[in-house]
Amino acid sequence: MSDETPVGVRGPVSETEFRPKARLKEPNRAQMELRALDLDGILPADHEARTVWAFVESLDLSVLTSSIGSVEGHSGRPATDPRIFMALWLYATIDGVGSARAIERLTEVHDAYRWICGGVPVNHHSLSDFRVGHVEFLDRVLTQSVAVLMKSGSVTLQRVSQDGIRIRASAAAASFRRRVTLEDCLKTAKTQVRRLRAELEQDPEATSRRQSAARQRAATEREARVKEALELMPAAEERKPPKERDRARVSTTDPEANVMKMADGGFRPAYNGQFAVDTGSQIVTGVMASTSGNDQGLLSQMLEQHERRYGKVPAESLVDGGFVALAEIETAAHKGTRVYAPVPQPRDSTREPHQPLAGDSEVLAEWRVRMGTDEAKEIYKQRASTSECVNAQARNRGLRQLLVRGQTNVLAVLLWYAIAHNVVRQVSLAAQSVVLG
Repeated sequence: MSDETPVGVRGPVSETEFRPKARLKEPNRAQMELRALDLDGILPADHEARTVWAFVESLDLSVLTSSIGSVEGHSGRPATDPRIFMALWLYATIDGVGSARAIERLTEVHDAYRWICGGVPVNHHSLSDFRVGHVEFLDRVLTQSVAVLMKSGSVTLQRVSQDGIRIRASAAAASFRRRVTLEDCLKTAKTQVRRLRAELEQDPEATSRRQSAARQRAATEREARVKEALELMPAAEERKPPKERDRARVSTTDPEANVMKMADGGFRPAYNGQFAVDTGSQIVTGVMASTSGNDQGLLSQMLEQHERRYGKVPAESLVDGGFVALAEIETAAHKGTRVYAPVPQPRDSTREPHQPLAGDSEVLAEWRVRMGTDEAKEIYKQRASTSECVNAQARNRGLRQLLVRGQTNVLAVLLWYAIAHNVVRQVSLAAQSVVLG
């Protein structure tokens, strides 16, 4: 019998040919929906944005509102509530968002940012200005918030750990120029400003006038930066050996930034951020923005900052080898702070590093002997879980590349990170107290 199927006769029919087409729930994105939903109902009761807002509401913002020109009974558009800007930057810092433009976009699409705004529109210009425009206020917020925790006993300043974090500056290595080049740049910038000012005074069409004004503003800002770079050149030359001072360079983009050795071993324009952390609570108690490429001398400055903020210095301070300077250890002791820092290895490998030297003072001799004890070694290990941990968390939240320029603006950014970190830690401390209570 032939296996071929005769013409006009169907062969065996598979089971799937009789199976009906599957009915599926397919997406219909053109469907209109009407939802009765208030902003307050879109966030859980324990959402972090609510915690941030509660912290902001506890602050006295009168210093910010007193400068607002729009007041009741007079004409003018209402100003944006400073609490909104404050809460947006704190929550964005915790969320790892460091760009004002990114925050502006998130206030339109992200529920947490929309909740903070409560229907009030914000733009990136206002956000940027607020971020760096209130350094003294942010400094007081850090002091007052830590003082409250000290009063409750959560922070004791018994033992404080300090560590530095190198942050890439908003400047390229190619922007660093020598004195001769800077003087030529200044002449060029002045010429360009004069030319653009003359073009603007010719009263061209409105669009051209606005474009000329923008170009003139940019040229004026560049001239100011070059002038600042020349003003800072003597300090850069002083840091060089006498025979190499003609090779000193300053950035025309961010004159206050310095080339520093980074964590990966490379050299880039950066700032040296400093966080001091209470080891018992992991609360940040001090913040500094340094332009120095090393940490020597910064321990004394941080102790002075604590004395200014809280009227007392830490009883004990943990720092790494980069901070070790014999004069610093003695200065700290005179202030009432016992320093825990590794003893440098002697050049003579046969000498015991923890034995006092002939010329050591009583303070230095006690430090060398102390750091050789098991108790001191255990205490020193707390650096890893405190200041180093805070630095790592700051990295994870985006503190890698600065978007601002100038030491004061960098300090503002570091203060935002410190306050945001402390807000999160306060929640953890409160939860721990409830469990222990």
